[in-house]
Amino acid sequence: MSITAPNLQAASPRPRVGIVGAGQLARMTAQAAIDLGIDLVTLASSPADPAIAACADHVVGPPSSLAALIELAGRVDVVTFDHEHVPSGLARSLVNRGSVVRPGPAALELVQDKLVARADLAAAQFPVPAFAPLDGDPVAGVSAFAADHGWPVVAKARGGGYDGRGVALIAGPADAAFLADVPPGSWYVEAHVPFVRELAVVLARRPSGEVATYPLVETVQQDGICVELLMPAPVDRAVAGRATSLAVALANGVDAVGIVAVELFLLENGGLVVNELAVRPHNSGHGTIEGTVTSQFENHLRAVLDWPLGSTDLMAPAVAMANVLGDPAGGDPMRRLPRALTVPGAHVHLYGKSFAPGRKLGHVTVTGADMAEARAAAQRCTAILTGSTIG
Repeated sequence: MSITAPNLQAASPRPRVGIVGAGQLARMTAQAAIDLGIDLVTLASSPADPAIAACADHVVGPPSSLAALIELAGRVDVVTFDHEHVPSGLARSLVNRGSVVRPGPAALELVQDKLVARADLAAAQFPVPAFAPLDGDPVAGVSAFAADHGWPVVAKARGGGYDGRGVALIAGPADAAFLADVPPGSWYVEAHVPFVRELAVVLARRPSGEVATYPLVETVQQDGICVELLMPAPVDRAVAGRATSLAVALANGVDAVGIVAVELFLLENGGLVVNELAVRPHNSGHGTIEGTVTSQFENHLRAVLDWPLGSTDLMAPAVAMANVLGDPAGGDPMRRLPRALTVPGAHVHLYGKSFAPGRKLGHVTVTGADMAEARAAAQRCTAILTGSTIG
């Protein structure tokens, strides 16, 4: 009897992924990386950022620093993002130096400038609202646009807006007065869309073109901030199919890699209009952590490493998510976490962020057989965390 010695050659190095940004999205991606044996390195603006508190390795520096980006890229196999604030020229510099950057600079540039995105999507014949730049006198520009398209209209900052910031519903000329103080050309105007639901498609896409789509979700907004997520969205199968097909075509068209989130307006006649686009993990996909076989965070890592994508099947018939927003009267939700954990079926995710009114501090997900019951439980748990009820 002979015994063959095992092959003791050194194992392949652990895959290394760099994330520009160290907020809650990087924090939740770091949790997914642990299970896959992936080494994660973040570019953090501060050692106190949420992903660093979750023990992610890091480089400290601003996303506008080429030196910091080069240091990050030198430590990893691929660079990705948890926000869109890296100048596309710097991302191109990394590519020119031989670094792998996913999504690439072109896709990043598209989501950094909403007016460019509107123009490019319109040119590619995707459904978007009517729009116009505000290059001259923005107040006069809004009135001229409304003369053609009717009031109200929506004014948007071309870059930097989120959670209701940089967006203004303008009912008449008086509401546009604030635009006199913004830099010329920094905002644009678009037609107000009378929608019946706000929907989102989240998908993952590999460099090879393989795509995995998650079930369509409905997002519930208050003051421009997503407060709830319902998965699957309560729409008929035909609408869900058209929304998914539109999002896949858009992701393919911009050659995005990683998670892509496409926010849509559903019109009363069943039509769909593109609202926003993101090429990174997104709030619309947070329910996938408990709600689907493979979370958006795991699939983002798989996609940027060009690994096979995981199943996006639902783990339950109904998935409800509620965001935990800072309540001025409630303070830090951590103080009420033990009480919130008594809500049956509630999965609490707190981001380790400092308290501020209206800030996204975490989210709660509940899965179940009935959407009404799951939604009620998520709302109840969130209300306890924010201090609006004692449970």
